[in-house]
Amino acid sequence: MEREPEIAKLGHVALTTPDLEKSLWFWRDLIGLQEVERDGDTIFLRAWGEFEHHSLSLRPGDAATVDHVAWRTKRPEDVDAFADRIRSQGTSVQMVAAGEERGQGRAFRFHSVPGQVFEIYYDVEKPKAPLDKRSRLLNNPYRLEGRGVAPRRIDHVNMHAEDGAVAAKWLESTFGFKTREYIVNGEGKVVSSWMSVTPLVHDIAVSDSPTGDAGLFNHLAYWVDNWQDVFRAADLIMEHEIAYFGPGRHGISQACFLYLLDPGSGHRLEIFSGSYLIFDPDWEPIRWTQADLSVGIVWWGPKRSRIAPDHTTPSGKLPEPAGNTM
Repeated sequence: MEREPEIAKLGHVALTTPDLEKSLWFWRDLIGLQEVERDGDTIFLRAWGEFEHHSLSLRPGDAATVDHVAWRTKRPEDVDAFADRIRSQGTSVQMVAAGEERGQGRAFRFHSVPGQVFEIYYDVEKPKAPLDKRSRLLNNPYRLEGRGVAPRRIDHVNMHAEDGAVAAKWLESTFGFKTREYIVNGEGKVVSSWMSVTPLVHDIAVSDSPTGDAGLFNHLAYWVDNWQDVFRAADLIMEHEIAYFGPGRHGISQACFLYLLDPGSGHRLEIFSGSYLIFDPDWEPIRWTQADLSVGIVWWGPKRSRIAPDHTTPSGKLPEPAGNTM
């Protein structure tokens, strides 16, 4: 029997920023990501607990946009299988040659139903940390430096679609994401879904667009080991003029949170910890109604954001079709 292709995990997010220098300071020096390498004007970074080449890339642009959100498959052959599946849906696919994105093998990109450009890949380099940063623990790439917030790994993305329910169904049918928790409005329509292919409560969250525009990106989240790390992050950002919301605890996902805005671009970052893991194969999604949201969105902590709740950045656009577009 032919095996279904599978997504293994969230791989990385590629951001553009109008102020590369300020954004690099934010992500590398304040947040504490490690700079892996540069390719022209693109900078690749990863967290201290990550082995893959990068979980974030930054490049300059006229506006703050999300160039692409990348997902790693479980097997090499899944890349072509998913490309065929996307083509069968009538969506064009842009192939990415091995090495075209530094540290990554062949992949493809396309405009997803949520509106973001998705990239699907399997092969990836896992470079060792420089000797002066390498951990004595063989299961840690980097030693702890005490620099910045110092998240361990990338956790999830949150985005807005023209229709959140349609986008969630597409993520389920196309890539095998499972709904873990969701919100319905007064008419019973699903407006937000927390979905995963891993035991996490969500690798991706997708909601109705606050403006009606598709392809809006709400935030990228990085994981820290415990709640004290979230509170320490709050102390660190108070030393700088960084727009923030939190810390607090979500009811949905049960996670401790702190939201920050990259001052160079306005991209929103969530520092994330706690939550719970799902191992049940017959997990029944948790349903939240509008009446539940007084505790669902913020269980405890600030109820009014210092960051506009509908603050988003748009998706980038795929270049015009070229020879490697099919």
